[in-house]
Amino acid sequence: MTQTQQNHTVEKIGGTSMSRVNELRDTLLIGDREGAALYNRVFVVSAFGGITDLLLEHKKSGEPGVYASFAEQDSGHGWQDALTRAAEAMIAAHESVLDHPGDVEQATDFVRSRIDGARNCLIDLQRLCTYGHFRLAEHMLQVRELLSGIGEAHSAFTTMLMLRRAGVNARLVDLSGWRDEGDVTLDDRIRGAMSGIDPATEMPIVTGYAQCAEGLMREFDRGYSEVTFSKLAALTGAREAIIHKEFHLSSADPRLVGPEAVRKLGRTNYDVADQLSNMGMEAIHPKAAKTLRQAQVPLRVTNAFEPADPGTLIDDCPAETPAVEIVTGLDIIALEVFEQDMVGVKGYDAAILDALTRHDVRIVSKVSNANTITHYVDTSLKSLRRVEKDLAAIYPSAEIRHRTLSIASVIGRDLSGLAVLQTGLCAIADAGLEAIGATQGPRNVDVQFIVDRDKLKPIIKALHGAFVEQDREGLSRAA
Repeated sequence: MTQTQQNHTVEKIGGTSMSRVNELRDTLLIGDREGAALYNRVFVVSAFGGITDLLLEHKKSGEPGVYASFAEQDSGHGWQDALTRAAEAMIAAHESVLDHPGDVEQATDFVRSRIDGARNCLIDLQRLCTYGHFRLAEHMLQVRELLSGIGEAHSAFTTMLMLRRAGVNARLVDLSGWRDEGDVTLDDRIRGAMSGIDPATEMPIVTGYAQCAEGLMREFDRGYSEVTFSKLAALTGAREAIIHKEFHLSSADPRLVGPEAVRKLGRTNYDVADQLSNMGMEAIHPKAAKTLRQAQVPLRVTNAFEPADPGTLIDDCPAETPAVEIVTGLDIIALEVFEQDMVGVKGYDAAILDALTRHDVRIVSKVSNANTITHYVDTSLKSLRRVEKDLAAIYPSAEIRHRTLSIASVIGRDLSGLAVLQTGLCAIADAGLEAIGATQGPRNVDVQFIVDRDKLKPIIKALHGAFVEQDREGLSRAA
């Protein structure tokens, strides 16, 4: 398969949707397609919902899975119990989507083979690290990647079995590097796996995790599947990259403003996708978006369970007319450093940034004046207190404090001429609410309103009403 072929799409299915892959078989994957219409589609799959949480740790609660248990108990067996629980959940996952007993048996054998292999590997590693020359901590990244790849390989294998049973010429493309020799780059891993594949006559089912020399989890941790997806689309010259979610990309969260009030986005660009990522509402990982953007591959975001709907097209094209497209929000913490001696002195900002970087604190936005620098960050209070301790040691006379707040953001490809800052503040005031601060950059793609955390939801509703619902009413009257 070469990059000159551009008739195919590369499509990604997330973990929650994968847990209903039997439903997707009858709509998205097959539906009413026959013959050649089934092909020229490459699917990248995540692990079934909840499996990666069991193999690593729970993404939201932090409850330890196999990886976290192994890291905490380098001489115990708690991780082995966790591995058994993960295996049982994987078997239950494929039993719920596969219809044929023979397919269930093959999938169960696959799980047991991978789980037993991982168990033996970790036991051997534990034994090796009882010798003083070897440190477990030095191998934990490889352990994390090994465990994570099991989930994706399982879901891809299960999907391949299900599709073959339905008469589709599906082909497993396992990028997880299971028992492979050598350490190859991500590009070479993908090129090697896709060589000899003809998407016009086969449907490749590709693992979202790819083992490579760069170590995807080192930089992207659990965002690796979108990186694999974007690289695959770029390297194979896909006509389009498609992410199938369980919802449409809309003008706001329908739970906040009402399902009747939201407007589905038909088209936007990568600039807006980046702003959404900054607000914790990822249409796609920003590094994955960059890969697609540079390769000039457009991205489409669709609802997996409404395959007839074209979804949202994301490309590099500017808006035809200025408009607000999305109103969203994010809980943040404001870190404020006040120092009377800061006026005219360089170095304060660099020291603060160094401390934030050292403790892996994500910066959402910042403001400063003569003697105060405030960073709005997305992190835990535990991490922030470490930053404060470091800064107090560097600047003992500074006043360092934090405050839990939120940001409401109004986003669009082109906001020029819309007076978003002024109109937004008026809409907030008309709703009987107040903004603590507001910022607008010169690129006219987003305006941020800093608000009390308990006021975020009503403020999003007020802003959406002013910029999206009112605009739609005006267009309806004009028509």
